[in-house]
Amino acid sequence: MNALFTLLRHLWLDAGDAHRALGGPALHRLEARIADSERRHRGEICLYVEASLPLSYLWRGLRRRLPMAVIVRERALAQFGKLRVWDTEFNNGVLIYLQLAEHDIEIVADRGLARHVPPGDWAALLGDMSAAFRAGHYEDGLARAIDAVGTELERHFPRGDGEHEADVDELPNRPRLG
Repeated sequence: MNALFTLLRHLWLDAGDAHRALGGPALHRLEARIADSERRHRGEICLYVEASLPLSYLWRGLRRRLPMAVIVRERALAQFGKLRVWDTEFNNGVLIYLQLAEHDIEIVADRGLARHVPPGDWAALLGDMSAAFRAGHYEDGLARAIDAVGTELERHFPRGDGEHEADVDELPNRPRLG
């Protein structure tokens, strides 16, 4: 019964639900927050919000009896590659992936940042935000994720004096919805 409920929940939601969860003003505020963060470090932050998982992920996960957290992580890793978050000059791109149907968030950091921040640190950070997502406070939770990722990028990839003008924004700051 649980598998059927999971399947129906994902079939019920679509990209329009992502737009409703984060309307235009919220998307603009999150975009501005990413841009502001990137002024203080040389990293790149990409935000992707997906309403539901594709059926191929659901079927594979249900067939293999994988926990939904594992399936969401696999999807986040796939989106990390598809959105080319890994393709930055200093290998310090970070994907913040929110899965609405599961109220789950994943942070995928490229190898430049991953060598400085162990996975356990990200897991602790994500645990704090899960309650916000379960309560439907998506903008608040995502803003906290952007700030936390920005703090790590600023610590390990600080921007030097005069680097603002020469820096190229390698990834769009606008949140992507799917």
